[in-house]
Amino acid sequence: MTTISLPPAARSRSRNRDRDRSRNRYVAGLRTWRGVTGLVLVGTVALAGVLAPWLSGADPDAQGPRALAGPSGDHPLGTDDIGRDLLSRVLHGILTDLSIILTAVPAGALAGAALALLAGTSKAADLVVQRLFDLVLSFPGLILGLAVTAILGPGRWPVVIIIALAEVPYFGRQLRAGLLVQREREYALAARIGGAGRARVLLRHVLPNAVDPLVVQAAVALSVGVFIEGALSFLGLGVRPPEPTLGSLISGSVAYLDTAPLLAAAPLAVTTALVLGFTLLAEALNRGARG
Repeated sequence: MTTISLPPAARSRSRNRDRDRSRNRYVAGLRTWRGVTGLVLVGTVALAGVLAPWLSGADPDAQGPRALAGPSGDHPLGTDDIGRDLLSRVLHGILTDLSIILTAVPAGALAGAALALLAGTSKAADLVVQRLFDLVLSFPGLILGLAVTAILGPGRWPVVIIIALAEVPYFGRQLRAGLLVQREREYALAARIGGAGRARVLLRHVLPNAVDPLVVQAAVALSVGVFIEGALSFLGLGVRPPEPTLGSLISGSVAYLDTAPLLAAAPLAVTTALVLGFTLLAEALNRGARG
C-alpha cells in the first residue's frame, strides 16, 4: 500500500500557527492588570523568600530571652512565644513553602501528563486512567492528607506527595481533553496520511500543542498547593518543627491573637499575597487563552 508523504513544511504549518497563537494570547493575558499585579505579588514574595538569609541575619530557630516582644531594631516584627525572630521565620517560611509547591506541582503535572498520554494509546487504557482519576478525586484533600501522613508520618516529603497526588487528576484530565481536540486537527491528520505511527503523531505533533492549557492549570495548582500546605501545617500534619512554614506560623499564633496580633498578621498577609498572586495569574492566563 502506497502512503502519501507530505513536505515537512506543509505538514507543520498548521501546528506551528496554533502554537504561536496560543502563546501570544498568554503573553497578552500577562500584560493585563491582573497579570501584572499577580507577577508583582508572586515575584515580591518569592524574592523575599530567596533572599531570606540576607534580609534577616537572625537564625530562624534561635531562641531568645524575650518572648512575644514587640517590634524593635533587633527584631523588626517582634518575636514569637519562645523568643525566635518573627521576620526571619516568616522569610524562611516563604522559602520552605515555595520549595514544597515548586517540587510538588511539577511532579503532579508530569504524573498527570504521563497518565493522559497512556490514556491516548487505547480505549482500554483510557478507561483505566479515567477511573484512576475518579478514584483520587473521590477523596477530599484533607482525607487524602490524613491517609498519606498516617502511612508516612508528617514531614516535608509527605506534604509534597499529598499536593502532587491531589493535582494529578486535574493535570491529567486537562491534557487528555487537549489531546482529544488536537489529534483531529489538520496537522495531525496530515502526519497520519504521511505514514506516521500513533506514538509519533501523539508525541511529536499533538502533545506540543495540547500542553499549552496546562500553563493555566499550573498557576491554579500553585495556589491550591499553598492552601494544602497551610491546612496540613495548621493541623500539625505538615513539615516537622522547628522548620518554619507559613501554615505552621499561623497555627502557632492562634493562642496569642489578643496579646500578639502581629504574630498571626505577618504570615497571614504573606500567605494572602502569595495565593492572591497565583490566582490573578491563573485568571489572566485563562482570559488570555480564551482570547
